[in-house]
Amino acid sequence: MTIKTQPTDASVQEFLDRATPAHRVTEGHRVDEIMRTETGVEPVMWGPSIVGYGSYHYVSPSKTSRTEGDWPKVGFSPRKSALSFYGLKDLPEGAALLPDLGTYTEGAGCVYVKRLEQIDLDVLRRLIRIAYSRGDDPRS
Repeated sequence: MTIKTQPTDASVQEFLDRATPAHRVTEGHRVDEIMRTETGVEPVMWGPSIVGYGSYHYVSPSKTSRTEGDWPKVGFSPRKSALSFYGLKDLPEGAALLPDLGTYTEGAGCVYVKRLEQIDLDVLRRLIRIAYSRGDDPRS
C-alpha cells in the first residue's frame, strides 16, 4: 500500500493566496519564507493542501500492513482553524524541543498553531532544521 498524498505541479503561491480567513494568507506566506530560509529548498504542493519542503522515503514498521512512500521532510498547511505543521515532532530531538514552541496542540503526526504570534519563531526555526535533517533512511 502506498500513500495517496503525492507531489503536484500546483502553485504554492496561489494556494497560499487563497487561504482563509485573511490572516492565514499573511501567516502562510510568513511560514513559507521561514521554511525556505531554514531548508534552502523551494516548496512543492503535496496533494491539494500541504506545502512540503524536501522529501524522504519511509517504510512503516507495521507487520500487518506494509505502507511505504515519499513524504515531505517538513511541511505545513494554512487551514482555517489553525496552521498545521508536519514533521516537527517526528524525530526525538524535535519532540524534546516541542514544549518550548509556545501555544500549540498536537494530533497524529501534526502540530497545530492557532496564531503565529503565539509561538516562538526561533524555536520553530530550530524545529524546521531538525525535521529537515532527516535522511532517506526508511527508519527515520
